[in-house]
Amino acid sequence: MPLREIVVPRREFLKNGALAGLAASSPHLFAAAKGQKKPNILLIMSDEHNQRVTGCYGNRIVKTPNMDALAANGVTFETHYCNSPLCVPSRSSFTAGKYCSRVDTWGLSSELPDANMPTIARVVTDAGYEPYLCGKMHYDATRRYGFREIGGNFNNTFKTGKGRRYKPDEVKEHTPLSPRFNDFHTGENGRTVLHDIKVTAGAVDFLNKREAGTPFFLLVGYLAPHFPLIVPEPFFSPYKDKVPMPNVPEGLVASMPINYKLQRTAYKVTDVPAEKVKIGRELYYGLTTWVDNEMGKVLAALRANKEIADNTVIIYTSDHGENMGEHSMWWKSCMYDQAARVPLIISYPQRWKGGQRRKLASAHVDVVKTIVDIAGGHTPDDWDGDSLVPWMDDEHYNWKDFAVTEYYAHSIAHGMVMARAGKWKYTYHGVPAEGMKVERQLFDMEKDPEEFHNLADDPQYAGLIAKLHKRMMYEVRQDPDETEQRARFQLEQGYKRPKPAVAKESAE
Repeated sequence: MPLREIVVPRREFLKNGALAGLAASSPHLFAAAKGQKKPNILLIMSDEHNQRVTGCYGNRIVKTPNMDALAANGVTFETHYCNSPLCVPSRSSFTAGKYCSRVDTWGLSSELPDANMPTIARVVTDAGYEPYLCGKMHYDATRRYGFREIGGNFNNTFKTGKGRRYKPDEVKEHTPLSPRFNDFHTGENGRTVLHDIKVTAGAVDFLNKREAGTPFFLLVGYLAPHFPLIVPEPFFSPYKDKVPMPNVPEGLVASMPINYKLQRTAYKVTDVPAEKVKIGRELYYGLTTWVDNEMGKVLAALRANKEIADNTVIIYTSDHGENMGEHSMWWKSCMYDQAARVPLIISYPQRWKGGQRRKLASAHVDVVKTIVDIAGGHTPDDWDGDSLVPWMDDEHYNWKDFAVTEYYAHSIAHGMVMARAGKWKYTYHGVPAEGMKVERQLFDMEKDPEEFHNLADDPQYAGLIAKLHKRMMYEVRQDPDETEQRARFQLEQGYKRPKPAVAKESAE
């Protein structure tokens, strides 16, 4: 990708692009043919799914037949990123159609600034859809942002708005092992499994009873393959002794930014025994297959009604990934691809031939615009992202090839922002503490897909970094250092509101 394209502001890109007449802000790109009904939209969003642990993304070990079948009948996006590698800010940002820094959703304790603000549910409602939510979106107990909840109450936490920054001197070389590793075993009663069985039941019941008529937008929110990694034995046994161990080169951890060293300390993953790493990875594969199986039940219920199925756009994605011990890290909350890069598959054979791939960078803010585009709706002028529809219609469309991911949540010294453009992946970590130097990472993802060799300190890349940083600021419309100060202030203050009796404290 020519560097001159990296620095073009988003508005100028759309104005100057070769296909500017099809700019993603147009609400009519997906206009139905005369006499044709608007398509239903089924969005399935899992939690913590590492894109690399999916058959259709090239993994030859994991079994994900339903995701793979969806890809065979749809368009698969290979370089797709979440809005934030953490549940609440990623899903809240998705709900609001804006980057999390633009709606002050910093971490697990955050909620959107206005319960009545424009959201994806309200925008598609205005376009004539009925929006339903079945499952987890990590909303506050008092808010649904325009969705009609079905299947049960899956969103009952209380958002305090509180949080804090860590200091660099809190980095520890050795920590007690996180109690989360006690939940690495087989079983039928894991919290994630029990939750998602109810989600599947609610979604299947809805689809079994649904009749053709007013188009629906159904968001199915799963927890799997999110920990606890408690997996029914039949889904675990095929992976026993089959999953390779992570490759962590000597000296890698010492070279990583302070943010990541702090996370290893805070999450208590500095000394994970090899046997825990091994079984954790095997269980994660098993839980991924398990949620693929649950997803298959929902898709089967949809396809049982051919009239509805033939006119339903199916989208599969995840809110973020999982590190799985790679880079000697677990869970998410970082910008390595294992945590920030997620699957995205969109299937609607009536319009797009199956088996297609799109390799350029995209992000969840683009998926939100795509859904509204499909619905024939109008997004507010200040929403982020660009519809993927024209790119799906034409693989040669002048797609922006740019994605941004933000993290301003817990267990770090300074908020971080990642920008992906072409083969380059740049992360700005900021200054960890007064008197210290700014930390950055730059990876050539073609030569170094595992992100082992940070090029940021090499003088020959200074110009590239400056251009990527400038382009990133254009995209999020603010300086990350200024955003960090706002996030710190708000996290320190909290929301200062009474806790309703029905809610529980927010947690992962």
